[in-house]
Amino acid sequence: MTASVNRFLGDSPGRTLIKLIVVCLVVGFVLAFFGYTPDNIIGSIRYHFLDIWYNGFEAVGDLGNYLVLGAIVVIPVFLVLRLMSYRR
Repeated sequence: MTASVNRFLGDSPGRTLIKLIVVCLVVGFVLAFFGYTPDNIIGSIRYHFLDIWYNGFEAVGDLGNYLVLGAIVVIPVFLVLRLMSYRR
């Protein structure tokens, strides 16, 4: 089991933990330098998902409008073509 864990992590769990801590510190310093805070990042992610949520429902509403708009043209043409082929 230890070999499978090492293969999954790419190294021993202790060394992987130390590498992750160092990378987290470096990324944290860089983000702090640019003025990012955990609240800013979490708020941005939350806003992003809410925006997708609202625009997704708006897109579904637009899809309904496109369906009705297309049906206004397609259904009469379909009926006329079916009536014309029925006469033959």
